[in-house]
Amino acid sequence: MTTPTTEEEHKQVAHDPRNTPRVTIRIEEAIAAAAMALICAITFANVVVRYLTNASFAFTEEFSVFLLVALTLVGAAAAFSRDRNIRVDFFVRKLPAATQRRLELAGMALSAILFSMVAWYGWRFFLDDWKYGTTSPGLGIPQWMYSIWLTVLCVVIVARIVGRLVRVGHKG
Repeated sequence: MTTPTTEEEHKQVAHDPRNTPRVTIRIEEAIAAAAMALICAITFANVVVRYLTNASFAFTEEFSVFLLVALTLVGAAAAFSRDRNIRVDFFVRKLPAATQRRLELAGMALSAILFSMVAWYGWRFFLDDWKYGTTSPGLGIPQWMYSIWLTVLCVVIVARIVGRLVRVGHKG
């Protein structure tokens, strides 16, 4: 629950069985690496073309924004799974261990509820894009091809949170 301050504490947190999910995080790591590589390649190509031709691949921003959102959501899934999600725990660390554990469980439950809501509204957003045939502004491709991933990745985040919730609940 606390942020490790020394290398020894970091090793202890890394080997904590509560921070080792049953389904490997390598999936999220591979997707994140691919997204980052594509963002870099698109941006580099855009810079080179702009420098050499004084023109821009403005439409590539659409892909870059999508990949950045996907990268963020995939990273959030991995972070929740490893107990590395962002939080402020200054006051929580001053409480007894049993209270810290209850607050950790409550925080994870609230996070699961939040991302479930995002998945639900993302699904509704996807359905609207599908129903009305919305197209993307830059390339004119169906917008649902982007919006479906909000729901899919939020479901992955919820699954990772629930997995950690089970691990912490059982081994606490």
